Amino acid sequence: MGFLRRRTTDAPSGPDFDVLAVDPGDWPGNFGAVLLAGPDGSCQGIFLRYDLFGGRGPAMFIGNLPAGSPARETEGVPFEVSQMMAALENDEPVEEVSREDVPVMLGDDLLIVRRVKLSEGRLACSQFDRSDDVQVTIVTWDRPITEDLYRLLKPLPAEMFQRV
Repeated sequence: MGFLRRRTTDAPSGPDFDVLAVDPGDWPGNFGAVLLAGPDGSCQGIFLRYDLFGGRGPAMFIGNLPAGSPARETEGVPFEVSQMMAALENDEPVEEVSREDVPVMLGDDLLIVRRVKLSEGRLACSQFDRSDDVQVTIVTWDRPITEDLYRLLKPLPAEMFQRV
């Protein structure tokens, strides 16, 4: 009865929350998504990687981490910063220098963004919390994070990231 197989609980089928990100159709490059699985099989976060065309490497990571995700509790720099450095194959140590809360107007809405200044000057990092307690972190390499980028963020349905 080799055709009867159990699904392992360590591979979640996908997030149970909408993912705030740049729509892959709006990105002029390659796009990938990775699910962070919890020990109980739950989705502990989703990380989106945006690469430039022509094999020029990663340009941006966007992480969506629900409350209780162990990736939210890293020491030093946000988890997404470590992922960006690993994708760049750069093993130089990066440290957080400071944090600053900055108001960003999105239409009629006010978004309070934490800008995280890092010791590696080519990295830009910002974080904000959604009303459903999902923390969003954006990390870019060699380009600033501007208000225009926040306007490009859209809630992508969880079904888009479900395994079949």
